[in-house]
Amino acid sequence: MNPILRTVILALLACVGCSMSATASAEPIAVTLQPQQVAKRTWFFQGDAGMASLANRGFMSNAGFVVTDEGVVVFDALGTPALGEAMVAAIRRVTPAPIVRVVVSHYHADHVYGLQALKRAGAQIWAHRLADDYFTSGVAAQRLEQRRRDLHPWVDEHTRIERPDVRLDASTEFKLGGVTFRIVYSGGAHAPDDVLMLVVEERVLFAGDLVFAGRVPFVGTADSRGWLRALDVIIPMKPLVVVPGHGPASHDVERDLALTRDYLAHLRATMGKAVADLDTFDEAYARTDWSRFASLPAFDAANRINAYGTYLLMEQEALKDRRP
Repeated sequence: MNPILRTVILALLACVGCSMSATASAEPIAVTLQPQQVAKRTWFFQGDAGMASLANRGFMSNAGFVVTDEGVVVFDALGTPALGEAMVAAIRRVTPAPIVRVVVSHYHADHVYGLQALKRAGAQIWAHRLADDYFTSGVAAQRLEQRRRDLHPWVDEHTRIERPDVRLDASTEFKLGGVTFRIVYSGGAHAPDDVLMLVVEERVLFAGDLVFAGRVPFVGTADSRGWLRALDVIIPMKPLVVVPGHGPASHDVERDLALTRDYLAHLRATMGKAVADLDTFDEAYARTDWSRFASLPAFDAANRINAYGTYLLMEQEALKDRRP
């Protein structure tokens, strides 16, 4: 073997060994969450801006809970088992009432890895039936492997993804302890199984990842046309407060809906024109004016991915529109 190449390989292996040793020796520390109260019965946990990382311990999405006279209803479960345990502990500081149900907005890693803690606490998991596609498609296993690598020790070999106990076919409503909960199926938008939950008496809407407040949405390969239709469903609900999937609770619902809607519309308009003009993606991306959104958190991490996913989506839509 070439001596120089051998030296480089040995150096790389030494670095990997050091990295593995450091990872193996790291131990998760206890996480403490402080819920924010947005109405008399309703609380939420706000994650950091940006993407999941070791720096934020995977805490970059939101979740919440509602305290009723007969028990607690939770919405989403955050992105690691430790965060799920911290949610249970925080709820216990607010109320001794049993945790009876957790409604999952959609099966993406940052919203479901805490489910095992809530399940142990006695919660029944509700989600749309299309959540099953997350498992059968292989995405669940692939993402878990990636998270175990990138978020270790917060996500490790003991982390598992709990499947729904109750699978919903459509929008529904239930009452518990004097509170009415309206679960609304989006029709498929950010994810095929997206649902929202309206706490009717308090007019608080848990919107999942259909609304991003104060940061660039993560779009990827989402159905942005369906997403825009789903945003139109929110307006007639007239919520006083919207708890988004990421970012602070919105008390100016119209403004924060506009941010998500305008970003999606901008992606579709610019990438759609590029497809119609037969421009390459790199040409279109370089030419597009991103200045309105460039200063928002997560722009650098998400925007190019979002634009490329939308470019591919607009190609698919164009092909469908040309079919007889």
